[in-house]
Amino acid sequence: MKKTIAILLSLIFVLTLTITVKADATVKVGASITPHAEILREAAKILEKQGIKLEVVEYTDYVQPNTAVEDGSLDANYFQHTPYLNTFNAENGTHLVSVAPIHYEPMGIYPGMTASLEELPDGAVIAVPNDVTNEARALQLLAAQGLIEIDPAAGLNATPNDITSNPKNLQFKEMEAAMLPQIVGEVDLAIINSNFALQAGLNAGVDALAVEDSESISAITYANILVVKEGNEETEKTLALKKALLSEEVKTYINETYSGAVVPIF
Repeated sequence: MKKTIAILLSLIFVLTLTITVKADATVKVGASITPHAEILREAAKILEKQGIKLEVVEYTDYVQPNTAVEDGSLDANYFQHTPYLNTFNAENGTHLVSVAPIHYEPMGIYPGMTASLEELPDGAVIAVPNDVTNEARALQLLAAQGLIEIDPAAGLNATPNDITSNPKNLQFKEMEAAMLPQIVGEVDLAIINSNFALQAGLNAGVDALAVEDSESISAITYANILVVKEGNEETEKTLALKKALLSEEVKTYINETYSGAVVPIF
C-alpha cells in the first residue's frame, strides 16, 4: 500500500510539474506592427513546434514596449535599435539590454510636394523624426546625398544645429516618427523609418528617392534588436526566442516578404 501511495504521489508530482511548465511556456513580446510583429509571427511557427506559444503585443509608440519589459509584463520587445535603447535607459533609469541584432530598416527619403531630389527648391521643408537618434540618422542621409554638410564631430548625435552647410536653405519639420507618413503631402520631402513607411503602404526599396547604404555605419548602428530586462539574457524563453528569430526560415521570410525594405543582419 505504501509503495502504491508513493507511486501515486510521484505521478501527481510529475503531472503537476508538466502542467506548470506548459502553463509557463508562453513568451510575451512587444513589437511595432510592421515589420516586427510580422517577423515574430513567422518565428512563432518555429517556437510552436517546441511547445512554446509566442504572444505578440503590438504597439504604435516607442515608450510603452520598453516600460512593459522593465516592469515584467512583457518578456521581451522587438522594435528598436541600440542608440534608442541606450538613450531610453539613460533618461528613464531602466535596465534593458540587447540580446541579438535581427534586421535593419533602411531609412528612406520619400517624395511629397517635390518629386525628386534634383527638383528640390530653395527653402524646401523636410519632415524628419523628432527623437534624437532618428533625427541624426535622417540628417546623415541628407548629407550622404550632398544636400547638407554636418560637423563630423556630431556623428550620429547630429541635430539641425550641427549643419555646417545648407546651400538650399532647407527647413526641417520635426515630428513624431509614426506621424511622418501622414503628412508626406504637406512637405517637400519626408524621411521615414521603414516600419512606419510599410504601415502606410510605402516601401523603401521601391518608393524612396534615396535610402541608407547597407554598408553604412547607420545600417550597422541602427540594426533592430531583441531586448530583454537585464538578468534575463540566458533564460530558456530568451534563448528559444533568439534562436527562432535568427533562423534561416526567418531570414528567408524577411528577404522574400519585404523586397529590400527590411534586411536581415544575421
